[in-house]
Amino acid sequence: MSNSPVVSRTAPIAIAPKPAAPHVSAASSASLSGSTNLRQKYQQEGGSGRFDLSRGSMSSVDASAPHSLASTPSGPCDSCRRLHLKCTTMSDDEDACVPCQRNGSECSLVLSPQPRKRKLNREATDNGFVKRSSPIRADNRRRRAPNSTISSPAASSSFLEDMANVGGPTLMKRTLGMQNDRYSQYIGPTTDFEPSLINLSPFNPEDESLLARGTLRRVGPDDTFLMLLDSDTAGYEHVLQDVDEIEKIVAPHGRSLIDLYFSVVHPAFPIIQKGVFLEKYDRSYREFSPPLLAAIYLLAINWWHHSADLAQYPKPDVAALEDLVRSTLDDAMHRPKLSTIQAGLLLSQRPDGDQWAPTAQLVAIGQELGLHLDCTAWKIPPWEKGLRKRLAWGLYMQDKWGALVHGRPSHIFPSNWAVQPLAEKDFPDVDWDEEDMEEKKEVETGRLVFLCMMRLTKILAEILDTFFTIQAQQAVTNAGSQGTQMVLSLAKPIQLKLKEWFSGLPTAIRMDSSYSVKGVPGGRLSSIGFLHLAYFATEITLHRRIIRSLASASAPAADSYLQHICRNAAKARLISAMDFVNRLSPNHLQAFWYFASKTNFALIGTFGSLLWATSPGKEESEWYRRRLGEYRWTLSVSSKQGEGKGLTAFAMTMLDISTGLLKKLPEKPDLSRSASSSDVMGMNSMAPPLSMSGPPMSRGQDWFSSEGFSGLPSAEVSEAVSPRSLSDSSDDEMYGN
Repeated sequence: MSNSPVVSRTAPIAIAPKPAAPHVSAASSASLSGSTNLRQKYQQEGGSGRFDLSRGSMSSVDASAPHSLASTPSGPCDSCRRLHLKCTTMSDDEDACVPCQRNGSECSLVLSPQPRKRKLNREATDNGFVKRSSPIRADNRRRRAPNSTISSPAASSSFLEDMANVGGPTLMKRTLGMQNDRYSQYIGPTTDFEPSLINLSPFNPEDESLLARGTLRRVGPDDTFLMLLDSDTAGYEHVLQDVDEIEKIVAPHGRSLIDLYFSVVHPAFPIIQKGVFLEKYDRSYREFSPPLLAAIYLLAINWWHHSADLAQYPKPDVAALEDLVRSTLDDAMHRPKLSTIQAGLLLSQRPDGDQWAPTAQLVAIGQELGLHLDCTAWKIPPWEKGLRKRLAWGLYMQDKWGALVHGRPSHIFPSNWAVQPLAEKDFPDVDWDEEDMEEKKEVETGRLVFLCMMRLTKILAEILDTFFTIQAQQAVTNAGSQGTQMVLSLAKPIQLKLKEWFSGLPTAIRMDSSYSVKGVPGGRLSSIGFLHLAYFATEITLHRRIIRSLASASAPAADSYLQHICRNAAKARLISAMDFVNRLSPNHLQAFWYFASKTNFALIGTFGSLLWATSPGKEESEWYRRRLGEYRWTLSVSSKQGEGKGLTAFAMTMLDISTGLLKKLPEKPDLSRSASSSDVMGMNSMAPPLSMSGPPMSRGQDWFSSEGFSGLPSAEVSEAVSPRSLSDSSDDEMYGN
């Protein structure tokens, strides 16, 4: 027998049995293994289970490394240790501890599934498969062909599982709208995808099915999305370069701005998953969508001088940040994710950031992401359900208040809105240090503000749909002399809802509460002002429609009693709204204000101008003239209180415009002892004088000289009272109770 030649053999690659979970199907693995668009490479830090995102390569996986997790950890995970939480797991099969699962955080207890004792040589690592994550620079990235040694679907699945779980379970991969390398498109009932054919697709245990156009992702019996690769969209190659440039502009103050944002803005506007965000930021800013990171920085810079850590330094280049956020947001709209909605909503909250056209774009993107649907039973992580609901209602509020302040038709209709109302469980469970009771109180009170704003916005939406659509306005016109009665009959149930909303406000968010936001020197900022201002704007919007109907040419001139009670109720709202503005302190004015607040301040003056213009007699018109003078003085004082300047300066400008137009009105008749005069005196007797921070003038002071307002207050400023106390009796008469 001839001797066989000796053949040298390479070191064997030991492959452990594949665990049952997490499972990757052969179809999905083949799709991923055949793709040349898997971009990201990580540098694994020895034994730490973390990645160095600033590098473009990943070292070999050593199966003998101490992070193989063959034993149960002896202490809490990094996230629970940092947040002072009790770290517990339900079973050994869990991918993360209970707090991390609830908050959507990556848990350091489970760094990877059971190792497969495979050693990857350098060539296989560099030229084979890489973990999906945030992109690297375009000039350092090349399209890679799959390594021939692991080309089978089974081997690809095994390899990708290893790569996807190094450093901990990648919870973002299980989400629908927050994956690092794919975006989702909702498949509606009338598209070129036939729902009944979709159900015939072979879905794997992860509810995904590979098609030529992309991957179907089924989240429920009737809801399916198409998952597409980010790398095939415009601007993808610049993502990392953009986020680096954004961070460079604010460096080294990025973390201070993040802390400032979560101290001032986040409590009352919780559209970010705080725990997830901070954990990702601690790893690397490169894990974020560029427009979202830039939007947070831009919004936080408004309170730059309120931070002791930042005030001593010059502000970053805001103009450069604005240019970057506009360009990156345009790119992100080609691959929309939940972060795209977050960035758009935050940019709209800037003092000059609200525009109607971007709101329409955000609504369209939200529908692309399925935010208008009920996600309660979807197969997505529970924390993503809560985040999607908060974003959905944030988008709803943006649309409805945008429709009000811009006078445009709303884009969201009840017939295509299935989102369930927010509940306490829809907010993050782990959002504060359990040892810091003050922080816990702030977070809980902020949630109340957001919840109450959602409920108020639903009432506002009903007002807009009932009175201010083209058809609704035409219906009142067609009613002729019965138009006012028609308006009053429609307004009555809405007014009852407003009354119930106001009386049901929790004590913690009433104006006399001590709720505030910490993190600033010299006091605690309170963000409850925008909620109360929104309430007055909603009341005013309803009563503007009533007063207009009374003043229309078709209204019966003889019904003076109806005019008397309607105008009395409107006057009560105006007094209450003006007194509310007068009571605002610097800690209110310098806090976070919702985007509509600037116009809502102006609407108070607009409403007073309407009542002045429609006054039947000279005495009443003079009363409104003085009142508007007092209101302008209050706005001028508020405009010197730092962050309140943008809000009240706009209101002063609009007040000057409207009162300038009023000078062209013909002179009112002198109706001494008339109902108009007695109403004014009666209202004054109900509202005792309130001292203001300025010298009171005599009642004979002429507020409107030829140059405009005198800028000084009169003594006729009413006591701050509940809006209900002045108007309940008038409401009862007005609505026929």
